[in-house]
Amino acid sequence: MASPPLGKSQDDPAFLAALGRRVRERREEAGLTRRRLAEASGLSERYLAQLESGDGNISILLIRRVAEALQCSLEQLLGDQVMDAEIRAALEVLRSLEPGQRHQAVAALQQRFGQMSRERARRIALVGLRGAGKSTLGTRLAARLKVPFFELDQQIEAELGASLESVFAMYGQDTYREAERRVLDRLTRTHRRCVIATGGSLVLEPLTYDLLRERCLTIWLKASPEEHMDRVVAQGDLRPIRGRDHAMAELRTILKQRDRLYAMADAAVDTTGIGEAESLKRLLEVIAQISPLAGSSARDDAA
Repeated sequence: MASPPLGKSQDDPAFLAALGRRVRERREEAGLTRRRLAEASGLSERYLAQLESGDGNISILLIRRVAEALQCSLEQLLGDQVMDAEIRAALEVLRSLEPGQRHQAVAALQQRFGQMSRERARRIALVGLRGAGKSTLGTRLAARLKVPFFELDQQIEAELGASLESVFAMYGQDTYREAERRVLDRLTRTHRRCVIATGGSLVLEPLTYDLLRERCLTIWLKASPEEHMDRVVAQGDLRPIRGRDHAMAELRTILKQRDRLYAMADAAVDTTGIGEAESLKRLLEVIAQISPLAGSSARDDAA
């Protein structure tokens, strides 16, 4: 069988036929006649007729003009397969977002539906408000999995050589946020396996939270407002006792504001009404379910 001429492929006719079909389908969806499309694109009706029939060998610059006239992307016309309505709708939503929002949307899709990367699965990060059990359960979890444990705020204090109170008093929140992202980047680059307990407000910083979710298996430790309050007091912070009604109302507001952000984590474990042993067991079970790499050791420990 003779080889196709140099620069041509046996698939060329099929490609042109598929391209023509996509142009025709998109034109009909847009409610345009061929004459109207010709006016909008600057191409002749005869040329468009040849294109739609699969006989027109169109240049990339001309097909771009057709795509602009049809208000669609080149990918939608040049793709090897016709996109279904759901994929097309998802792409249109992504294109309507600002760059930062687009990054968050793609990251959320990858976190929810994408295959977990090998590197990300080996690092576990706990998110949630103070009093959820991040430090306590994080320490025990790391010991069970035989990996290092890091409390992010303590690492920030070591990085800056000052307590968090001093950092906020002397340098302000911006310095803390910059150090938070810098320390998180360093920890996740230098440790293939570890458990990290994050600060409760990390989720408010989009770039840092994106970095955390890109590099770690994230789990939201949640609890009722009452348990959050009782655990903070048990840790020795007596401030919530003063004006308890006001403190509880403020805590409920914070939880409501951050619920959506915490829910972006890979999984959640509710520690309300259960002790440390049961909380750890549930945490290990969740890890075993959602992370094949961390799951083998976690499953053994949870048994």
